[in-house]
Amino acid sequence: MDRAALDAAVGRSPVNDDGRSGATLERVTLADGSRVILKRFDPAVDLIMQMTGDERGREVDLFAGDLPGRLPPSVRHAVLDGWYDEDGRGVLVMRDLGDAVLSWTSVVTPQQARTMLAAVADLHAAFEGSVPEGLTPLSTVVGLFEPRRTRRLADQPIVGLSLRGWEYWPEVAPGEVGDRVLELALDTGPLLAAAHRLSTTLLHGDLATVNMAFEPDHPGCLTLIDWGLATAGPAAFDVGRLLAGCAQLFGPTDRHVTERLDTLVATYRDVAGASCDEAGLRIGLLSGLTWLGWNKALDIVEHDDPAVRERERVALAWWLRQAELALATGLV
Repeated sequence: MDRAALDAAVGRSPVNDDGRSGATLERVTLADGSRVILKRFDPAVDLIMQMTGDERGREVDLFAGDLPGRLPPSVRHAVLDGWYDEDGRGVLVMRDLGDAVLSWTSVVTPQQARTMLAAVADLHAAFEGSVPEGLTPLSTVVGLFEPRRTRRLADQPIVGLSLRGWEYWPEVAPGEVGDRVLELALDTGPLLAAAHRLSTTLLHGDLATVNMAFEPDHPGCLTLIDWGLATAGPAAFDVGRLLAGCAQLFGPTDRHVTERLDTLVATYRDVAGASCDEAGLRIGLLSGLTWLGWNKALDIVEHDDPAVRERERVALAWWLRQAELALATGLV
């Protein structure tokens, strides 16, 4: 992209970071009327960079490499250009996807869910056994909310919430399985050991609906944004993270949450086909629970809406059953 066009921009406005990382995002209107999103990486204000030890913006290097050219046709990205400024901090210029980007309130239809999971399976298949360089270590991603790592950032709202959520965990998940989940959340080492015994591929690392878009001009495709946590690991770790953080957003919303979870798992098995490793799926779902179980505990104990508290209480029983099945594999 011609950087002079950015200098000659006729309008700039901040963009809400729905991912809550603290990243600096700006919508820039160029002289020709087109718009782009400018993302600046600054560890002084970007919480994810602080949590992962990213001092420059790994995403810039990732897109300067061979990642874009290796993406399968069903997976798109938004990056137009990237560089490091005079202070050595990353800058990305991205297409402005507007309302195509999903939000925390978007309801994902069954067809969109299938498109989403099929595209993710395509991504994993394209990079199986051969991942790009410069990825975030899997240990960093899996252990993102380990209390021993996050306490130094306890003054950050989301970190404080995660610490409080894990304190609630014994109350909402009493019993042997709940205890094992908490042990793994506090020390993800056994999960990592299990991951190293499974097939490895490229993971988006932060597979959430707010990092996705369905572009009307590209039916059947999924656009993924915010690749800062891209890592290498078992394919189902992406699936576990998606379901743990976003299952409540998948429709039909009049169906029981556990039925929706079962349907999502079945859909993933179907679209992944022979690539779906059953043991890997079990461990992937467990990893999702150890990553975001604190959020479930918070919702059960503190959410203002009784319906949400009940939904999450019922869903947690499903997750604990998945954890029990994962523990039964003997991999952890």
